[in-house]
Order: sequence, then C-alpha cells, then structure tokens
Amino acid sequence: MFQGVFMNDNKLGELPQVDRLMSMDIIKECDAYRYEKADALRDVLSDIRKAVKSGKMDEVPDAGCIARSAAELAKKRSRRGIRKLINGTGVILHSNFGRACMSKAAADAARSAALSFSTLEYDAEKKSRGSRTALIEEQLKELTDCEASLIVNNNAAAVLLILSTVAKNGNVPVSRGELVEIGGGFRVPEIISSCKANLRAVGTTNKTRANDYKAAIGKKTKALLKVHTSNFKITGFSESVSIKELAELGNAHGIPVVYDIGSGALVDLAEYGINDEPCVRQSLKDGADIVSFSGDKLLGGPQCGIILGSKKYIQKMKDNPLYRALRVGKMTIAALTATLRVYKDPKAAKQEIPALAMLSMPQDTLRERAERLCGMISRCGAKAVVTEVKSVAGGGALPGLELLSYAVSPSCKMSAALLDERLRMLPVPIIGRIEDENLLLDVRTLFEEDFEYIASALGNVAN
Repeated sequence: MFQGVFMNDNKLGELPQVDRLMSMDIIKECDAYRYEKADALRDVLSDIRKAVKSGKMDEVPDAGCIARSAAELAKKRSRRGIRKLINGTGVILHSNFGRACMSKAAADAARSAALSFSTLEYDAEKKSRGSRTALIEEQLKELTDCEASLIVNNNAAAVLLILSTVAKNGNVPVSRGELVEIGGGFRVPEIISSCKANLRAVGTTNKTRANDYKAAIGKKTKALLKVHTSNFKITGFSESVSIKELAELGNAHGIPVVYDIGSGALVDLAEYGINDEPCVRQSLKDGADIVSFSGDKLLGGPQCGIILGSKKYIQKMKDNPLYRALRVGKMTIAALTATLRVYKDPKAAKQEIPALAMLSMPQDTLRERAERLCGMISRCGAKAVVTEVKSVAGGGALPGLELLSYAVSPSCKMSAALLDERLRMLPVPIIGRIEDENLLLDVRTLFEEDFEYIASALGNVAN
C-alpha cells in the first residue's frame, strides 16, 4: 500500500508548474484573459492530481496535453453568458433567445453609443443640457399621432408606472379574460396590487361586455384597463369590449382608459394576413388615453416599454419619482431612435427590421433558401432534405398564428437528439426543433450569413 502511495507521489512530481505552462504557445494564443488561463491550468492540474491519487490515472499527461485541455476549458468558460446563437426553431420572437433581432442600423447605433461619449443629454448647438428622449418623442408623434410619449425599460415597467401614476389608491376594472400572466410568472393582478391600486375583475373568462365595466365604476374608480391577450387566444363562445367602446365609457365618466397592447405593431399587419393584432396608431385613434407596448417584439427594436397618450397623463408619469428608476440608458435610446427612423420608410422597414422581414418572407424565397442550404450541407459531406413546416411568431405575440415555411432536416447515423446536442455544444450554438424523430432547421429564422457555418458544422458532426 505504501509503495503505491510513493509511486503516486513520484508521478505527481512530474507535473509541470503553472508558470511553465503559461509560457506555452497554445496557452498564450488562447483567446482568454491571463487569469482565466491560469485558473483553467490550476483546475486541470488539480483534476489530474485527484485522478492519480485515486488510482484512476496511471500516467501523468505531458505538458502539451495539459495545455490543450486548459486552453479548451478557458475558451469554454469565456463563452459563458450571452453570446450569439443560430435560431433554427422557426420562432421569430423567441423569448429565451432575446426576442426581436434589431436592424443593423439599430445595432450600429447602440455600438457607437457604447464605445464613445455621446450627446445623450447634451445639446451641442446650444452648448447646454439636452433631453435624452426628445428625438424619440418627435419620432413617435410623427409615426403614431400621439400627443406625448415616455420610454421605460420594459412593458411591465410601463404598466407599473402608468397605474402607479393614474390609479394609486383607486379601483381598476379589468376583464377576467384579460388577467394574463406574462414572462417570469408576473401577473396582471400582482402588478395592479404593487401599484397600490385595487383590481375589480369584471365579466367572465370568455365573455365581457361594456355593461360589466359600467357596473364596476364607482367613486374610487381611477382607470379602466384593457389588456391585449398577446400570449394566448380565446376562441369559440367569447365576447370582449373593443377599445373604442371602452373609451366612450371612460369619456362619459371622466376616467382614463389604459390599453396595454403588448406586442406593439407600428404598421398594419393585415398585409401579412394578420388581422386581429392592435395597431398602435389605431388604438390611439379609437380613444385610448394611454397605450403601452414592448419595444423588442413586433416593433423589432431594443428591450423597452413605450408609453403613448394624452400629454397630461404622460407629464404626470414624468413627474413620478418611479420614472427615474425605470428610465432607459444610452444604448437603448440609440437603438430605438435608429429603429424608429427606419419606420418612416415603410418599404425599408419591411426589409431592414428582421422581425418584419421574417414575417413577410415569400414562400418561394423560403423554399429557395432551404434548397440552397441543403446543397451547401451536401457539399460539406453531410446529408439533408427540405421539408415543409410551420413557423410561429412567439415571444408573447400573435398567438395561434402559423406561417407555412420550409426547413432543412439533416440526416446521419446518430439520433436526432444526439445531433441536436452536438449542435447546441458548438461555440456558436445551432438550435433547431425535433419533430417525429427528425431535427429541423427552419430557414425563416436563419440569417443567410450563417449558412456556411451551419453547413460546415453539420459536415463536421456527420463525419
């Protein structure tokens, strides 16, 4: 027994020092910080010591092998956190993948704001302090005909600020069919409660009428709230109150009407065959006093909450101390400004805003892309076929919508589950979906500049 211990100790004495390993080319060329490489080396050496002492390892690896293992570990650790992935799921606004991809113009604007000082709150012409959102307010007024606007960090924050301002210590009637739960388990009743307001649920889950709201109005009623059910759909024996009807009721009683439209379509989606998604401009035209929506869904911009409406209510929100805690930073402002600038040219928006481009992509284009990717995969030594599939909007937008699309289905000796795992473990993960034991990569949500990487990765995995 003692002889075995001495042999193990002798083996451990052969392990190279960290300083020597740090001088090796493979470590010096590794794309990681020095401390990350040193930590990886220490961890690899520690694992080797444990394996030798336990008898699981008879020989100590040479310095080159240790350095390679540490370099791989350092690179793997450096990739933790947010990084690019390739979305082949066919879900256009995937909440787990960051929802909407921004336009190149928006991304460039955010990058510029991040890398340099900026005119965030400085008017260079007047040599004085400026407003961080003045230009955005001008853009939104032109695009939606709103009186005033406000930007916060997401739509939940928007609803929180709205109700904290106009409904505090009062009652807020809401249809039972609109008491939705949004991402992360947050629910409309909880948001209302956190605003020190009281929820008055009206109607039933499937049917709510104007008279239900009317019966709930009393001296303590501070606002009427309508919530667009953007993450589910009620069909069949159902009825709801339009924003126009609700606005008429609110006007008659001098009560503001708040409309959380959720996804925030800035253009009419009817041309895409989508007829039941509320349009921002129309919602205001129909009489809503305050409208809120997300910036990173159908708008195709950065994560933020956009509030539009009557000047008197928007000003009250700006004066609310809570606004300071919820306001957005320079990169969001830069990206949103660039996004709204594109919308002034509807044709450009359809081409440059990825969410709109994916929603409106013609069938012929989708099939041509799938066939071209299939050919590239074949040239890389793998096999794949084109198959017809259905895409969805996702991300709490356009529930029930299915869009005919085409996908590439790779085929090799390994199972679809194992192939899926291998692709997910790549430096740039490729994420598809499995149906009927086949892995599918829907080309609607793929970017053409990634085709070569996808084809090469499938070729390497297959071979």
